[in-house]
Amino acid sequence: MSNANTVLIGKKPTMNYVLACITFFNGGAKEVNVKARGKAISRAIDVAEVVRRKFLPDVKVNAIAIGTDQIQPHDEEAQLSNVSTIEITLKR
Repeated sequence: MSNANTVLIGKKPTMNYVLACITFFNGGAKEVNVKARGKAISRAIDVAEVVRRKFLPDVKVNAIAIGTDQIQPHDEEAQLSNVSTIEITLKR
């Protein structure tokens, strides 16, 4: 998995990320990683499904990895907080 073919999901509209995935695949990429944390996880799943079902039916979900990141808050004295993560690997 190369970081060059990674789409990091944030707060933008879902179609922005779908377009990024399609651009990678049309550029010759065989795999695209869709990564998200926290509240953006549902948007990452939406992106993967829209790419697969609406635009590129030959793309399959190759792997799904879930995990937890520990985030240091801005206040140095506060405790670390856990944030869920997901990485969906789409393969053509």
